Amino acid sequence: MTARTAERFTRFADFYPFYLAEHSHPTCRRLHYVGSLLVLGILFYALLSQQWVWLIAMPVAGYGFAWVGHFVFEKNRPATFQYPLYSFLGDWVMLKDMLTGKIRF
Repeated sequence: MTARTAERFTRFADFYPFYLAEHSHPTCRRLHYVGSLLVLGILFYALLSQQWVWLIAMPVAGYGFAWVGHFVFEKNRPATFQYPLYSFLGDWVMLKDMLTGKIRF
């Protein structure tokens, strides 16, 4: 555990730079991108079709792609284990930043 991870983040604004550093490998970011878009696609499909069982697939798609990125490419432990809410928010902010060109993927 580094000094940066030993501190307790109390604001998302302080956490987000740490979150981005934990996603430095381009393939990890791409897998997060795919997983997040799949989550949105599953959500929209479930809402339109009213087949609510599809909602079960949302965490599988989102976390499945993300965790492959961390364990295989980043070789680190996902921040969601220590900061579940901030990591969830970080996923969506990072997706927005990738879609707007602020972050390369």
